[in-house]
Amino acid sequence: MGRMRTKTGLIAALLLGPLVGGCIPPGAGPSVRAAPAVDQTDPTAAPRRDDVPALPAPVSAWEARRVTADARTIPASEYVVAPGDTLRRIADKTGAGSEAIARANNIPPPYTIRVGQRLSIPGGRYHLVRAGETGIAIARAYGVNWSRIVTENDLAEPYILRTGMRLLIPGDPRTMTLEERAAAFRLNIDDIVTGGQPAIAETARPTRPTASSARILPPDAAVAAPTTLRGGFAWPAKGTVIRRFGPIASGERSDGIKIAVPLDTPILAAADGTVAYVGSEIPSLGGLVILQHGSGWTSVYGHAGQLLVQRGQSVKRGQMIALSGDSGTNRAQLHFELRQGRTPVDPLPRLPSR
Repeated sequence: MGRMRTKTGLIAALLLGPLVGGCIPPGAGPSVRAAPAVDQTDPTAAPRRDDVPALPAPVSAWEARRVTADARTIPASEYVVAPGDTLRRIADKTGAGSEAIARANNIPPPYTIRVGQRLSIPGGRYHLVRAGETGIAIARAYGVNWSRIVTENDLAEPYILRTGMRLLIPGDPRTMTLEERAAAFRLNIDDIVTGGQPAIAETARPTRPTASSARILPPDAAVAAPTTLRGGFAWPAKGTVIRRFGPIASGERSDGIKIAVPLDTPILAAADGTVAYVGSEIPSLGGLVILQHGSGWTSVYGHAGQLLVQRGQSVKRGQMIALSGDSGTNRAQLHFELRQGRTPVDPLPRLPSR
């Protein structure tokens, strides 16, 4: 439903499996607040253009490296710390994850252990992370929701996996067919934010963002996000708010607001940030851009008709990142979310008054 234009056609045609979004299906709602018009005299506000070139369909980072579901199942045991041991070395010896061992033994950062200390080694299925693998690809390979893996392994920002890590894989260890794994996997915004970065070496640093959409970072590059939010948030488009944040009449929940806009209305970055995702792999949101702003903040822009930025690109507040469309819905509109960490928050109190 709806249209999203790129040079290579609909990105949605590249989807693998019956993925469904974690956001609210589109529908009409009461008009509750008008978004202010973009000041066309403001040099930071992108003017509307009738002919803005679309960018090529991007390759998702989680499609760059295929994951083999070869997790090793180990029994629970005990281990006595020997001279020269580190948690990572113990993990290599036992097959368990160093993070899981630290949690099981209440060892806080910087994970200091002492010779002769007796450690509990938690049993389970452990996947060895290879270079370029993403959390989403790992979850898909095992047919497990990535959010469960995040919780089981107590992963935290910036959610960049390191090669050599061993992730505890929850769920049924039985062998699943490709179709069963696809049916068990569901992709949502939280997955992209927490599981979309490719794994890098333990001592490597993420790639610095690029300032131009003309320089495309490879899909296997982990991108450094801003550390601190600069300033507040601005309205991402001019239009009328037709759905609020929170519960709706159908009993479902809206994780953001929806703004009714004409087709090809500029969609603007709500704050300085780095593009974490561009694509259309959550069908209910159509063309989608996700920005990371630092201090744990993320913004989400859905139903775009034309995508104008690339993953790994740095953007400024007010910069045009897309044009509005009706992709994933039945009318031209913008789905806009703000998230603090993994939690959606109501954008309206954080946007300027009219």
